[in-house]
Amino acid sequence: MSKASAVHILVKSEKLAREIMKLLAKGVPFSKLAKKHSICTSAKRGGDLGEFKRGQMVKGFDEVVFTKPLLKVHGPIKTKFGYHVIKTLYRT
Repeated sequence: MSKASAVHILVKSEKLAREIMKLLAKGVPFSKLAKKHSICTSAKRGGDLGEFKRGQMVKGFDEVVFTKPLLKVHGPIKTKFGYHVIKTLYRT
């Protein structure tokens, strides 16, 4: 079973997710933006979700984590929870 580790920022609007993507491109630290903007409980850990198995996360999120390039920021990804900005740290 595939496993991965990722960090993410979850927000309610696509507009805010796009603004966060722009800030990340300018070099603002991911963890700082996660702590400030994310509505997920992982915000206090800088958006760190730890390690999880394929299929544990909602479909759109899972697809990004297990198929898109590592260590690149992807988003906004819409799920039933809101809009995610995601960076996959590793996969096994």
